[in-house]
Amino acid sequence: MTDFPDDLVLTQAAWNATYNALAAPRSRDTAALRRRLLILSVRLWWHPYWGTVPAVPAARSELRQVARARGTVRDA
Repeated sequence: MTDFPDDLVLTQAAWNATYNALAAPRSRDTAALRRRLLILSVRLWWHPYWGTVPAVPAARSELRQVARARGTVRDA
């Protein structure tokens, strides 16, 4: 289990929420959602944390799982 910075987890959670909103049927304002997704993707990709992790692909996958789990707990 990796200890991710809170801002990184929050950014991943925002990315997940934006992606889900864009994937929803009859999404409104898809251009704005695509722009937001792009901005969040850049923040995730270039976050300074990735310079400290030896296995970045595995850590990125774990980050997605952690963000989903925290989002599920928050929604409950």
